[in-house]
Amino acid sequence: MSKEEGIYPEDLKYTREHEWLAVQGNVGTVGITHYAQSELGDIVYVELPAVGTQVVGGEEFGTVESVKAVSEIFAPVSGEVVEINTALGSGPEQINGDPYGAGWLVKIKIADPKDLDGLLSSGAYRKYIEEEAN
Repeated sequence: MSKEEGIYPEDLKYTREHEWLAVQGNVGTVGITHYAQSELGDIVYVELPAVGTQVVGGEEFGTVESVKAVSEIFAPVSGEVVEINTALGSGPEQINGDPYGAGWLVKIKIADPKDLDGLLSSGAYRKYIEEEAN
């Protein structure tokens, strides 16, 4: 298995800012990709919006702080934050250890399903990373 296989699950959508979105009904779970967490290094702090906050697709809604840098987190879709991963408050390193599982960030009630059309597939995101790296 190549390094890339399995790192970017096929059932997720991706942004060029390195967030992922898992859609179930009209709710999308958001996190940062394996690539993003590996580039950041050890994550030590996460700032997330409160439940009820309206977010706009493509705009910043929080930050992830690592030993290397502070990076903005961008909303992949517009909508209302309906849940945040409170476990990250005391264990932000879960983003490094399990970016697609325990390291999820927020759940957003998606305002317009058409927002999904602008997101990348797993294959397109993998290709984007390879181009960005060169």
